[in-house]
Amino acid sequence: MPPDDAYACDYLIIGGGAAGLSLAYHLAQEPRLADKRVVVVEPESVKANDRTWRYWATGSTPFEAVEAHRWAKLVLRTPTYEHVFGLGPYRYRMVRAQDFYTHVHQVLAARPAQFTCLSGRVVALTEVPGGVCARLADGQSLRVRYAFDSRLPALVREPTRYRYLEQHFRGWEVETDHDAFDPDTVQFMDFRVPQRGQARFVYTLPFSKRRALVEFTVFSPQRLPVEEYETELRRYLAAQLAGQPYRIVAEEGGSIPMTDHPLPARASAHVLNLGTRAGRAKPSTGYTFARIQRHSARLVQALATTGYPPVDATGDRWQFRLFDTLLLDVIQRHGDQLGGIFADLFHRNAVPRLFAFLDEQTSWRENYYIMRSVTPWPFLQALGRVLWSRTGKRP
Repeated sequence: MPPDDAYACDYLIIGGGAAGLSLAYHLAQEPRLADKRVVVVEPESVKANDRTWRYWATGSTPFEAVEAHRWAKLVLRTPTYEHVFGLGPYRYRMVRAQDFYTHVHQVLAARPAQFTCLSGRVVALTEVPGGVCARLADGQSLRVRYAFDSRLPALVREPTRYRYLEQHFRGWEVETDHDAFDPDTVQFMDFRVPQRGQARFVYTLPFSKRRALVEFTVFSPQRLPVEEYETELRRYLAAQLAGQPYRIVAEEGGSIPMTDHPLPARASAHVLNLGTRAGRAKPSTGYTFARIQRHSARLVQALATTGYPPVDATGDRWQFRLFDTLLLDVIQRHGDQLGGIFADLFHRNAVPRLFAFLDEQTSWRENYYIMRSVTPWPFLQALGRVLWSRTGKRP
């Protein structure tokens, strides 16, 4: 190692958010990698409790110890359809950001010989023989064997070939003085709000009969002014609570990219991408947390077994990328049809099959039956546009 290296390590993790800390956690759980030195570089040492992550799973999960709640049922509502579904072996789960950050940092702090956390910003990654050199904004450099980069990608958009939407939202955690919620049932989507030519719905996570996170969500190319989200939340809560008072005890908001623009999982021989940068935000739904865990587990398993990251870093299957693209195309052009599409999917398929499909774990046969359960014409039109654009034509 060059003598001016401030740190030398086996693995550099750039970013201490969900993706970076998930990989660090999985590395800490693998005894075969206990002798590997890991540096985590993050721009902020204190993380705000400004978001939650939601996912579904069967059995045990890596972060079940810090789950804020889990639900055994979900309800889907549209202007013409409403049904409560049991989740079978699945449970819908939620983890708060602060609980996740605290838990992982405690795990890493218990292994000081293996993990070092630095406050800083990586400004350049350069391939060198046998590894990569990372340059930090303060002038430090680290020469490492592999770097794992979770910084948000900077895309050069190609709107004639790919689709670009955002899932943007604002949520209020509210308390009431009367029983208003069912703590066993998550409201997956309520489309009974004005669609305004877009996909708009309210998502409700009840923690008790008197406390819930209520979130107004939109799939569209641009975010809304904060006042518009809050106006919709006030209207919705006034209707659902029949005018009864409530208190806002916490707030969250944000945006998740939804795009079929290629996001490679490997940047170079010794630099691998994580999280959104690696395409772990599912293009058609925005769900990210569980995909990050599967990606982290796959990377760590390969490193422990072979000493190298897997050649296929994600294991993604092409047909699911196509399904995501088709649904994105439909949402981009006819977002107000999304409620009907989800109503068809849930009405004609068991929830465990749908969850497995969204996790990209279903077979060709199951995929066929799922695709048959929706009105085909919008998706056939989308397929034609996709094929046309791939020949270099404008869709």
